[in-house]
Amino acid sequence: MSGYEKINIQWFPGHMTKAERMIEENMKLVDGVCEVIDARIPNASRNPDIDRLAAGKPRLVVLNRADQADPEVTKQWRAYFKSQGMTVLETDSKTGKGVNQFPQAVRTALKDKLAEYAAKGQGSRPLRIMVVGIPNVGKSTFINKVARRKAAVAGDRPGVTRGKQWIHIDDSLDLLDTPGILWPKFDDEEVGQVLALTGAVKDDILDRETLAANFLVRLRDHYPTVIEQRYKFIPDPGAQGWELLEAAARKRGFLISGGELDTERMAAILLDEYRGGKLGRLTLEYPPEA
Repeated sequence: MSGYEKINIQWFPGHMTKAERMIEENMKLVDGVCEVIDARIPNASRNPDIDRLAAGKPRLVVLNRADQADPEVTKQWRAYFKSQGMTVLETDSKTGKGVNQFPQAVRTALKDKLAEYAAKGQGSRPLRIMVVGIPNVGKSTFINKVARRKAAVAGDRPGVTRGKQWIHIDDSLDLLDTPGILWPKFDDEEVGQVLALTGAVKDDILDRETLAANFLVRLRDHYPTVIEQRYKFIPDPGAQGWELLEAAARKRGFLISGGELDTERMAAILLDEYRGGKLGRLTLEYPPEA
């Protein structure tokens, strides 16, 4: 993307191997794996090792926060995950939208397994599903909505989910809430940026003005009307991110002494307005073939 600034992200995730080891050990106890990801950033909000760890198990992908994502792009992601052999469910675990379809989605994902159990005369045994997800994708809230009670401990602090926890949903379904912390792929700068934009990681690990400047480049390239309607200027296709940030600050009348533009304040407001849903339904990542 032209106009992009380089950001240096310092991030030192610990306990990763421990979490992966525990997932590996528990994989033999489950019939399938449900991965909860953020529909706005479906690539960045995944742990890249899940495909390896869950190899050979039926897979269900929950595109959570779908209500905040661009429905057209969500359609593309749905098709992409289906092409990878996964069953896809769109939810908004805050309001519970789509969550009621989870048991049916599990049965769809595990139809071969169900047929196998029925053939062995074990048709009544409950399906056991491991639920995985990186911090801040709404995994615990999702589990609680499915269970219709506070079964999983939710929290913004990575690592609030401690130890493995079986959650009985009904006679046909048990969930295993994964222990430990699964991290996204932080060595990719792009991943760190979109995680910071959605607030999945604290933006104080980044320079907020650079983050906001790069976000404006992203908006210009994919959602230019958002800039026109919200910030009242037509973004120059050849402008650098910081020039777009200055243009937005000028339009908002954000000045500091001496008539200098207050880009710091503009950056803070831009990020707050995006996270507060004021810019509409936006998706920050596209599937590989799109």
